[in-house]
Amino acid sequence: MPGSSSMLVTIQRPTRVFFPARFVSLALSSVLVVLALFVSQESTALSTATNNSMFRNNPETIRRVLLNAKTIAVVGASPKPERPSNFVMKFLLDHGYEVVPVNPGLAGKQIHGQTVYASLSEIPVSGNKGIDIVDVFRNSAAVPPIVDEAISVGAGCVWMQSGIVNEEAAATATEAGLDVVMDACPKIELPRLLPTGSEL
Repeated sequence: MPGSSSMLVTIQRPTRVFFPARFVSLALSSVLVVLALFVSQESTALSTATNNSMFRNNPETIRRVLLNAKTIAVVGASPKPERPSNFVMKFLLDHGYEVVPVNPGLAGKQIHGQTVYASLSEIPVSGNKGIDIVDVFRNSAAVPPIVDEAISVGAGCVWMQSGIVNEEAAATATEAGLDVVMDACPKIELPRLLPTGSEL
């Protein structure tokens, strides 16, 4: 039987060692190549779709809006110093803008010495003075009704703060003739337009 045992080993060795290892390695390499191509194509498609739908701010619009504005309504203003709406409002006041805080939960109170109103429509308007910029500190889903109100009061621009993007609301505002800025902050943009230490 030794010959039979030797023959069995001779038959099994290629099957157990050489044959599977070689072909599994080749198959695995093929799978990895296909997977890499698939991921690359999917990433390219996703990037293209994102770029095609991404709103791009116009630097000239930002310049014109900030340098010509006099009155800014801050929607979502907070009395808490650590909140962005609070220190951005303070920054705007320090740079010569008239800033009107809007927050229905704080109506009648004051933030940085300015009376808070419940809505844009409740802000008193006298003579030719209107709201030049509606600066929105609300989540993206809450923007559409704010845009509708901004249109109804004749505001000049809807400005959505950093991290806030709503392309449908932006399109509505644009179609109504308003300027639109999204995902940007005047506290960052204004210093780029002014000499250091200067005000409007």
